[in-house]
Amino acid sequence: MARDANDLMAAQRLRYDVFVRELGGGGDMVDHDAGLEQDRFDPFFDHLLLHDMAQGQVVGVYRMLRSDQARAAGQFYSEDEYDLTPLRQSGRNLLELGRSCLHPDYRGGMAMHYLWSALASYVAEHDIDILFGVASFHGTDTSALAAPLSLLHHRHLAPPDVRVRARPESFQSMNLIPEEVLDRRTAMLQVPALIKAYIRLGGVIGEGAWIDRTFNTTDVCLVMDTAHMNTRQSRLYTARGNT
Repeated sequence: MARDANDLMAAQRLRYDVFVRELGGGGDMVDHDAGLEQDRFDPFFDHLLLHDMAQGQVVGVYRMLRSDQARAAGQFYSEDEYDLTPLRQSGRNLLELGRSCLHPDYRGGMAMHYLWSALASYVAEHDIDILFGVASFHGTDTSALAAPLSLLHHRHLAPPDVRVRARPESFQSMNLIPEEVLDRRTAMLQVPALIKAYIRLGGVIGEGAWIDRTFNTTDVCLVMDTAHMNTRQSRLYTARGNT
């Protein structure tokens, strides 16, 4: 966990490399001179860091916001994009996840599993019932994303009791291609790896996507009930870091 300003800056530096340099994102508080991707919510989040000790650098990050931290911040980060009323009214312990990224050299290996193992420990420590947060497709051309968005809508839509909804200011229907004509295999190949991983763990998708032109992304809101996680994947989620 980030312990001081230097740790936080290391996370923000990696986020800048990924979200700004690599993906073309931006934001009002991005510090281009220092190479830091930051926002007003950072002081309220806990920041999980993955270090490669041999290289002496941070190679993976996650940031996490509990309900009590959201009260201090005035809201959850994703409430600018989604109406979270179903989650807020559930009476359950919530944890918002965000800004997950890996250095390019560490993708496709064990790095994300190490992060998830640490995240699982955090979830257990704080008695979290529901994980949620926005995850992104690169770009804002929804015609190019019609197939994967439609697949998520038809096959992985959240049940009504936890179905958050994108706010109308930038709401994009995900029901773009009828299910009966959708090439599901091709569509799934277009779904980002992180979203696929959440779905394998039992994650479901809120109603509608949010077009984030500042970050050059099309966002979906993922919700995962920790009690309903697939048993096999749950074992992987908690055990990888013990090998």
